[in-house]
Amino acid sequence: MITIVDYGGGNLTSVARAVSFLGFTPCITGDADEIRTADRIIFPGVGAAGAAMTAMEQGGIDLAMKEAFNAGVPMLGICVGCQIIMDQSQENDAVCLGLIPGEVRAFPQRMPSPEGGRLKVPHMGWNGLTVIRDHPLLQGVKKDDEFYFVHSYFPVPKDEGAVFGTTDYGVSFTSALGMDNLFATQFHLEKSGEPGLLILKNFCVWKPC
Repeated sequence: MITIVDYGGGNLTSVARAVSFLGFTPCITGDADEIRTADRIIFPGVGAAGAAMTAMEQGGIDLAMKEAFNAGVPMLGICVGCQIIMDQSQENDAVCLGLIPGEVRAFPQRMPSPEGGRLKVPHMGWNGLTVIRDHPLLQGVKKDDEFYFVHSYFPVPKDEGAVFGTTDYGVSFTSALGMDNLFATQFHLEKSGEPGLLILKNFCVWKPC
């Protein structure tokens, strides 16, 4: 059973379909007790960090997530779910879960493009992933694999050891990070074709040390 956290962030059905396609059983829930006792947790999201944190706090999901993390439950964050694991976000000046030390920053609004002109914000579309260090969830990812992004903010971990992959978009930013039993991607696994499904499958069988 793969528990998918419903905190009003959207994309739940797409993630559940991807999990089912891989042969695993998804369970979408916003119940804090179910999250607290889950065997494996995915927290996806589309939206703003402030709204996500408010919804989580109102339902006690924030505390349940912290308890699950401290208990060693395998956890996977996607997009906004990758951002709210940090200490704080510039988006809405939100105080986040603090599972991985660091902050979430906004892309500069006027970033020069290598080809001339300006890059658009949000960063939207396909882009590459440079793997910085090995991780079980990145096993099988190829150098030319691309993933689908939709975001205006990105995570900045305090500890470089938490960074497993980076992506270039005007600036080089962390797009895959993790610590202990937690891993997260700024890109949408459920929208990234075979490479995204590969990482998702790796998560579904991952046994953190």
